[in-house]
Amino acid sequence: MKILYIGLFGGLGCIARYLLTIWTQHLAGRDFPYGTVLVNGLGSFLLGLLLTMGMRQFPVSPDLRLGLSVGFLGGFTTFSTFSYQTLMLLEEGNHWPAVANVLLNVSLSLTGAFAGMLVARQLV
Repeated sequence: MKILYIGLFGGLGCIARYLLTIWTQHLAGRDFPYGTVLVNGLGSFLLGLLLTMGMRQFPVSPDLRLGLSVGFLGGFTTFSTFSYQTLMLLEEGNHWPAVANVLLNVSLSLTGAFAGMLVARQLV
């Protein structure tokens, strides 16, 4: 059952990432990977929220929690995309945007995970 949850939710996470990235590019443009920054920050927040709530007796089965965390959020977040986009910015001579991409992704993802944990602790 675990594998089924991971596969099903992983596919949904990939679709959600794609749709959110396209929407973000439509709003903010394609000159900077805003969609990746948003997806990584939001995914980190949701993972912090889910796992902290799950550890505090949130009524979700362990298999479903695994499907949501490893599957959906694993498919949703984009570390490999972040890495490639950063290297492309560097290769194109866009050093400051590359540095901004690293700093924004790392800081927003850590802040998102921390905020998710804090929210979950207040809810439980």
